[in-house]
Amino acid sequence: MISRFALCLILLGLIEPTMAIEESLRPGGVAIIKIDSTNASRPMAQYKGKPVMVILRDEHWYAIVGIPLNATPGKIKIVVDGIDKTILIRSHAYREQRLTIKNKSQVNPDQEQLNRIFSERKIINAALNNFRKITLNSVSLKKPVAGPHSSSFGSRRFFNDQPRAPHSGMDISADTGTPIIAPRDGIVTATGNYFFNGNTVIIDHGQGLITMYCHLSALNVEVDDQLFTGDVIGAVGATGRVTGPHLHFGTYLNGTAVDPEIFID
Repeated sequence: MISRFALCLILLGLIEPTMAIEESLRPGGVAIIKIDSTNASRPMAQYKGKPVMVILRDEHWYAIVGIPLNATPGKIKIVVDGIDKTILIRSHAYREQRLTIKNKSQVNPDQEQLNRIFSERKIINAALNNFRKITLNSVSLKKPVAGPHSSSFGSRRFFNDQPRAPHSGMDISADTGTPIIAPRDGIVTATGNYFFNGNTVIIDHGQGLITMYCHLSALNVEVDDQLFTGDVIGAVGATGRVTGPHLHFGTYLNGTAVDPEIFID
């Protein structure tokens, strides 16, 4: 994994990205591509047809690309101003995580619950794929809640011994009621009480950088609220599919979940 310190140096222009980017070129990681362009306007970058974050640091443009957890190791293409840029994705072994869920419907929902899940998924996906065109010069995030966090991102999950999708976020342990803060400025694009995620907040920080907060006991914000770093958005809880109180903290780039550890300042 690319270290937070190395990523900071990259984005400050103190080291070249090629000196540290190799370690994050994995499913669920981040690629940082220096763009050779003298154009004063922001280059257009895409990955699989989706717009990609592009930031300007020290007179150089950089594309910041989220690599999907289901990406196949090998070469992938990023298109910058119509020109293909090829990067090599390496394999990465994520651990297994086995959890016991007492509420059996949270593992095998009935048809009515599946209809609800499908409806909620459309709302969540729309928020996670939003791309708001603003100027950014970093991707750093404050830790949203105090407490120890797991390294469970990307874990292959088994609920009651049944395989499910890999874990798409970081779990931060904290007592119910512990305040959760916005990790940087942004706009609330979705809130709700969802079947799996429980009480949830999704924040758009611009250029496809999205954060998601799940299992809350209370929500302090509404859709379209303008947030600033440190604003309290809610409180830790145990709603939705959980084994105990904690915050599920997810980070997304170009519509794909990437490891939150990369961004925490």
